[in-house]
Formats: sequence, C-alpha cells, structure tokens
Amino acid sequence: MASAGYEALEGGNLKGGALSKEMRHGHGRTAHNMSSSSLRKKSDLTLVSKVRCGLLRSLLTNLQEIFLGTKLFVLFPAVPLAIAAHYFKFGRAWVFALSLLGLTPLAERVSFLTEQIAYYTGPTVGGLLNATCGNATELIIAIFALYGGKIEVVKCSLVGSILSNLLLVLGTSLLCGGLANLRKEQSFDRKQADVNSGLLMLGALCHMLPLMFRHAISSGELTVTTVSTLELSRACSIVMLLAYIAYLFFQLKTHRQLFESQEEDDDNDDVTSEDEPVIGLPSALAWLLGMTIVIAVLSEYVVGTIEAASESWGISVSFISIILLPIVGNAAEHAGAIIFAFKNKLDITLGVSLGSATQVSMFVVPLSVIVAWIMGIQMDLDFKLLETGSLLLAILVTAFTLQDGTSHYLKGFVLLLCYIVIGACFFVLKTPPNQTNDINLGVLTTKSVAAFRPC
Repeated sequence: MASAGYEALEGGNLKGGALSKEMRHGHGRTAHNMSSSSLRKKSDLTLVSKVRCGLLRSLLTNLQEIFLGTKLFVLFPAVPLAIAAHYFKFGRAWVFALSLLGLTPLAERVSFLTEQIAYYTGPTVGGLLNATCGNATELIIAIFALYGGKIEVVKCSLVGSILSNLLLVLGTSLLCGGLANLRKEQSFDRKQADVNSGLLMLGALCHMLPLMFRHAISSGELTVTTVSTLELSRACSIVMLLAYIAYLFFQLKTHRQLFESQEEDDDNDDVTSEDEPVIGLPSALAWLLGMTIVIAVLSEYVVGTIEAASESWGISVSFISIILLPIVGNAAEHAGAIIFAFKNKLDITLGVSLGSATQVSMFVVPLSVIVAWIMGIQMDLDFKLLETGSLLLAILVTAFTLQDGTSHYLKGFVLLLCYIVIGACFFVLKTPPNQTNDINLGVLTTKSVAAFRPC
C-alpha cells in the first residue's frame, strides 16, 4: 500500500529522487508546516529495509514514520488508554484527561500528513488542505459540542483558541526568543502581521455587533428581536467566510511570497527538513482518514466528560474550555512556534500564532454558526461581554505590540501577563450549566445574576 512511500525513502533511488525534485517545485512550506516539523525526527529504517517481503516492509515503514516519526510519540499510549477508560467505566475525569493528552500527538500527525499530501497535489491544493485540517481538532470538538447542545462550550473553546494563540503562544515565543537573543535585534516582516491583524479586527467587529444589539435591546434603545440578532450573526458568518476565502486566495495565489517560510540554512538545526515524501499518497490519505476518525472519537469523549472533569477538579467549565482545551489541543504547534523564536526566526513564529488565530476566527467560528444553522441549533456570534471584551483587547494589544516590526522580551512578557490575567478572571468565574440558555437568549434572571462570582 505504501510502496511509493518506501521508494521515496531510498536515498540512491533515481526514480525517488526525480519524484521529489518534481514535487519540490513550487512546494512552499508554510509556517504551520515548519512549526510542526520542529517536533519531528528522522526514522532509522535500517531494520525495516532488511525485511524481504515488500508489502510487509511498506507496512512497517508506514507504522514507523507515523508513530515514531514525532517527538510526541510518548503520548500515543494515551489514545488506547482513553478508549479503555471509557469502555471499562473508569472515572470520567480520567477519560477527559487521557482524551486531551491523546489529541496532542494526533493533531501533530494530521499536520504531517497534510504536508505529505501536498507533495503530490501541489502547493495550492496542499495549502487548501492545510487550511481545512489545520484546526481540525477545534472544529471536530465544536461539532460534537453542538450536537450535544453545549453551545457555551463551543463558544468558549473557540475564543480560548484565539486568545491562546495571540497571547500565550506569541507572548511565550517573544519572551523566550528575546531572552535567548539578548545581543541580537529581533525583527520580522510586518506585512504578514498587518494582514492577519486586519482580518482579526473584522472578526472582532462581527462578534461585537450581536453583543451591542443585545445590550441595545436590554436598555430599551431598540426593539430588535432575538431572531433578528440570530439572523445578523448568520449574515456576519457568511461575510467572515467570504473574507477567509479571499484571504486564502491572497495567501496561496497573489501574495504567496509573504507567507512562505524560508528553509533552514543551519546544518546543526535539529528541525527535520523533508525534501521528499516519506509515505505514498494512498497511504497518506488512508492515515489522514484514520487519524480524523480517532480525533472524532476522542473529541466525543472530551465533550461528554467536560462537566464531570469540572466537578472533579473543582474548576469551571468556562475555564476548562477557554484555557485547558486550546493549550492541550494545539500543544505541538505551540511548541514549534516557541522553538523557532529561540532561533530568532520570528516570521515562522508569527505565521503560526497569528495564522492559527485568523483561521479559528475567520473560518472555524463562522463555520460553526453555519453548521449549527443546518442542524437547527440557534448559535449566534454573541459570545457575551467578558469573552468578547477579552478577545477585542487581546487583538488590540497584539496589533500594537507588532506595529514596529521589532521584538524584545518585554513585549512577550506583557502579552503573557495579559493571558494570565484573563485566565485568572475565568478561573474565578463560575457559570452554572443551567444558565447557558438564559445567557444565549440575553435574559438574566435574579437567580442567574447571583450565581456569578465577580472577577
């Protein structure tokens, strides 16, 4: 099944070399690809190459590249342990924790497989595939949460993903990069940052309009119904998706050079630079389908046990959704961004943090609203005052931080402190599960208001 992949692994194989040369033409590696590759390692195929049976050799090659070709392979046992904990009725909090750990290496492997497919399909199709699957974990979790009627979990997890990319990932990267390069001037290309900041501001505007509608209704200034607010949210979602499509055309066609990352020149760099595919196209597609199914299973476990984990650990569902889910789900990509900041390669770091935030804000969020619309669920873009305010301020702080095209450790430290303050606010905020529908409809009873703890 993976004979083509094995042939590509043969260093002296002329056919494999010619294939990789052809595939390299026009195959621009994006910041997401470079970030994920920082957690990969080269597989030693000495023992596999001695297997005489071609089919068995190809199968073993695939297994070794998929499961041992990443530095996160130690987390793969969490996947079967999570499934076993679910079927043998272990503590639901254990199922939640193991499922989160299992999602970390799976998300990294999805990125690896999309890059492998891009070698065969070309940069445009590969870029579209990466844009679709880049945040597959968040999208799958959102779909299962919508199916379970947990709209607040969807909203909080998506807002948390944007906040973690803008403040935690970027802040930690700039802090670590600044400390590691005290004697060097850290600079980056502002053009990519300006594009992403503009799109993020558009997304923030689309979040603020339904929120302002609701407050105008409650103050008596307007007589707009809840249905009108929902229709506004759906219209804004369509606009956001159109903006994201234009962004993809801008990124993959007209201004591709702004988003392509330069290959590493340092021979001592521990980043695995792949100039040729290591597995065949049929194998990559099959593994991508399989990984997606496993991610879907673990995502269902996460959504189904989040309340139990909240009760067991004594922390709110909002804190788990906004802080823990995004951190663990994108840990591999985040670690890669920090590694490149250490190496004074801020363009890659910004491509990862801002690119992921833009992808969630302009693609995953509006797509969730559209999917909910198809499912007959009334999900709008009103993410409540605290979440929307935190999101807007995070975007503004990030934009001001990056406006001069240079960086130092203090900028990263400020961004990181902003994330800590926001995390502390959601940690002390307790949102009862039965209050969710009242908040979505913009109706707060006296009992609901009393249930809030001040933050």
